[in-house]
Amino acid sequence: MIFGLCDVNNFYVSCERSFNPAINNRPVIVLSNNDGCAVARSNEVKALGVKMGAPLHQIQNLVQQHNFAVFSSNYSLYADMSNRFESIIESYTPEVEKYSCDEVFFQLDGLKHKGHLGAYMRKMVAEIKQGLGLPVCVGLAPTKTLCKIANHYAKSLSVAGGVLALFSEYNLKNALEILPVNEVWGIGRKHTEHLAKLGITTALQLRDADKKWIRKRFSVVIERTIMELRGVSCLELNDVPEKKKQIVCTRSFGEKTSDKTVLREAIGYHVSRACVDLRSQQSVAKSITVGIRTNPFSKRDQQSVRSITVELPYASDDTRDFQAAATQALNRIYQADYKYKKAGIMLNGLSDKGVIQYDLFSTRQPQDDAIMGVMDQINNKYGKDVLRCGSQGFDASWVMKSERRSPRYTTQWDDVIGVA
Repeated sequence: MIFGLCDVNNFYVSCERSFNPAINNRPVIVLSNNDGCAVARSNEVKALGVKMGAPLHQIQNLVQQHNFAVFSSNYSLYADMSNRFESIIESYTPEVEKYSCDEVFFQLDGLKHKGHLGAYMRKMVAEIKQGLGLPVCVGLAPTKTLCKIANHYAKSLSVAGGVLALFSEYNLKNALEILPVNEVWGIGRKHTEHLAKLGITTALQLRDADKKWIRKRFSVVIERTIMELRGVSCLELNDVPEKKKQIVCTRSFGEKTSDKTVLREAIGYHVSRACVDLRSQQSVAKSITVGIRTNPFSKRDQQSVRSITVELPYASDDTRDFQAAATQALNRIYQADYKYKKAGIMLNGLSDKGVIQYDLFSTRQPQDDAIMGVMDQINNKYGKDVLRCGSQGFDASWVMKSERRSPRYTTQWDDVIGVA
């Protein structure tokens, strides 16, 4: 079997640089929600010793000293670029698995007629760079675990053309011999510590260990990893994403608030987002949990963490049903004396829409499905929340801080770059 893994280097940073080449040689960081911590770093920033998750206020001296370009997270841009990235890969091979926003696994077994696969993959890498401005690396190997390792070396060694293949025993042995065992996909910190006590510190030592002996001391998962390192494929492409068993939407506010209307609108927004996800996977939910909390790090404010679950009379995917239940839940847990910093919701009891059973006296009508379908189609075509439930509001004063967000170049007409 021939597996591949295509990975974007420093994805968030690369998206920003794609539309702003003036920052190509500058240190760049992208911040987390509410502009708190560095969640993406350019290679220049990594070289200065800035760790993932470093709070912005702790690195301000470095930011000023080295003229960092600092951005708020631009999720709409990143999501759109991720979809375009996947589309290009799908034009080269139909068998793909989107592992994350910046990683795509694929299979090439049916493409041997394309000739030299290395050249074929270098062509794909070049097209992604030219079409999207995103630098990527590709690892090729007989298993997904070895693909991860091949991709790691393609990136860390700056391989010409961005493509590295691990198929021969000679290349595999050399690659695994110098790779720390904690760098192997699926080997976490605790496993690393236990393996070290057994004298296993490299990927090669793990590969050559007795798999039955390992299974007795660990689990079938580690045994499967050993088989993958030996070139025996145990992990297939998951080209049909597994349906979520719960859908969670939560976010901190830009500023603390005691205003019930603000809380209701924030929760309404989360309900709308969650219901879109619910319908997209053809599921229904039986209940909703609503939670609000104060800032646990504030010593001056009274603390409160409250949540409640409301059951629906029947499983639903209708935004209006969950908006009504969420408003009912908020009325029961809201306390005016507290300054709230975060609100969120969770849809529970998910099941396939095809097996839904309505109550004999249900007021749900067939046209309700059509209303939600039309709402989704219009929002997909003309922009998120063009149609919305009234409880969601229009003010959005609660929205998290994103003072440094770049324009949404590919998803907002007003932000499209003009050419004179």
